[in-house]
Amino acid sequence: MTALIVGQVLSWLVIIALVVALLALARQVGVLHMRVAPAGALQTSGGPAVGGKAPAVPAHTLEGKDVIVGGPAKDVPLRLLMFVSATCPLCKGLIPAARSFAKDERVELTFVGDDDAQVQRGLIAAQGLENYRFINGPEVGQAFEVGKLPYAVLLDAEGTILSKGLVNSREHLESLVVAHEMGIATVQDYIGKLKTVAAA
Repeated sequence: MTALIVGQVLSWLVIIALVVALLALARQVGVLHMRVAPAGALQTSGGPAVGGKAPAVPAHTLEGKDVIVGGPAKDVPLRLLMFVSATCPLCKGLIPAARSFAKDERVELTFVGDDDAQVQRGLIAAQGLENYRFINGPEVGQAFEVGKLPYAVLLDAEGTILSKGLVNSREHLESLVVAHEMGIATVQDYIGKLKTVAAA
């Protein structure tokens, strides 16, 4: 009888200890969640500024058709210029996410590259990009001062640059739209302001 009572007491002590440990773990997860800042596209210092007008750049599609990249496009509310390269592993991994993002957000997606035409055609075939406009040449990248890839620029119908930056995940692409909707240049800017306010 005594052994049974002792066993019951030990069982309850173990259960209470587990509950306390579970509550402590839940608290630490909450603290970690608060401390991890949301990731966003990393804006570089070069190129046309967010909020300014995008340059209207004469360029050529991979098929040799003359087009203007940037500038106003009255019938297209949102456009995403996606700078990629066939030799960039991150770009290859991000292209499916960019396609999915553009479809979900109803954004017109244009790919921009600067490679050998045959190499670009291989990328298009491998990634299934036949239904997307693909600009090939240095003009657009130079106009937007793109130094690293993959890089994205979000434009509105008036040709205003809503947001831009280095991207390597769908979350980064979504941050471009979030930054636009919040009226900020980048998510990082927003987080930086929060930290400044908290430190004051």
